[in-house]
Amino acid sequence: MSVSVSIIGGSGYGGGELLRLLLGHPYAEVKQVTSRSHLGEYVYQVHPNLRKRTTLKFCAPEQIEPVDVLFLALPHGQTQHKIAEYAALAGKIIDLSADFRLKDMQAYQHWYGTAHAAPEWPAKFVYGLPELHRAELAAAHYVSGVGCNATAVNLALLPLLQAHLIEADAPILAEIKVGSSEGGAEGNAGSLHAERANVIRTFSAFGHRHTAEVMQEMGVSQVSLTVSAVDLVRGVLATVHAQVKSGVNSKDCWKAYRTAAAENPFVRLVKEQRGIYRVPEPKILAGSNYADLGFELDESNGHIVSMCAIDNLMKGAAGSAVQCFNLMQGYPEDCGLEFTGLHPY
Repeated sequence: MSVSVSIIGGSGYGGGELLRLLLGHPYAEVKQVTSRSHLGEYVYQVHPNLRKRTTLKFCAPEQIEPVDVLFLALPHGQTQHKIAEYAALAGKIIDLSADFRLKDMQAYQHWYGTAHAAPEWPAKFVYGLPELHRAELAAAHYVSGVGCNATAVNLALLPLLQAHLIEADAPILAEIKVGSSEGGAEGNAGSLHAERANVIRTFSAFGHRHTAEVMQEMGVSQVSLTVSAVDLVRGVLATVHAQVKSGVNSKDCWKAYRTAAAENPFVRLVKEQRGIYRVPEPKILAGSNYADLGFELDESNGHIVSMCAIDNLMKGAAGSAVQCFNLMQGYPEDCGLEFTGLHPY
């Protein structure tokens, strides 16, 4: 039996990925998609990869009718002002924005520079990363989005913290390289091809907002994210530096990473002795929901480098949202997410 779904804010990259996935989902029936800037246009005029996949046209948010599950893909800061209206339209909501990720409203004001417009609502939302909240998501009615950079860092840290190989209060440094689609569909001067091509540009040395999600979800107190733009459209590569506890060796790390990969259908361990793709690489993950993890441990001093590669629009946004949808509805977790990426690409 199909579940009726609609998307509010469907003209951006995240909304387009949601629509692509839901149109191919065996149990989802997409009813409506909204966009004020493209009102009345066919969705494939904005998302040309969807030609011959749908004849839906963009409608206004006010025209949305009640559905079983409502996906919200609006820019940050908009959803919180109308969350009560959206909740009246569907029993279950999955929001891709940052509006309901943080539970501490003082932390929200610190990281986002303004008070939350609906401070009673974030507590009702489950953070939408299945690898951390699988059981809670199965019973959830409201699910928040995940930050793409936070997702890469959280998954890089997951095996280490889950197996208690590092201290949660020790310094953690994460270097994150990101593609241009992270900037969204509207863009700015820095996203022009002439300015964005051929760059390796650090645009956030520290203080990135996704830091708050890592602190909240992983329970770490000293973590710093440095984010750099690279000449890539899709993809995030997080290289996370930490210190393992005394006595921890490579065998312990292998066990921890293998356990994380075995317990999570979209987590893969990539640590090869030969070949081109010996370590996690975002290029081969484009369009897929996989997160590839790898590590290197210097046993002489306990310094570990944990790596995680994802597609920012998939595992870092729409893919995780559909994975949450599957858990909420009791479907197989990988339903509609079977695409494996391309090689060569």
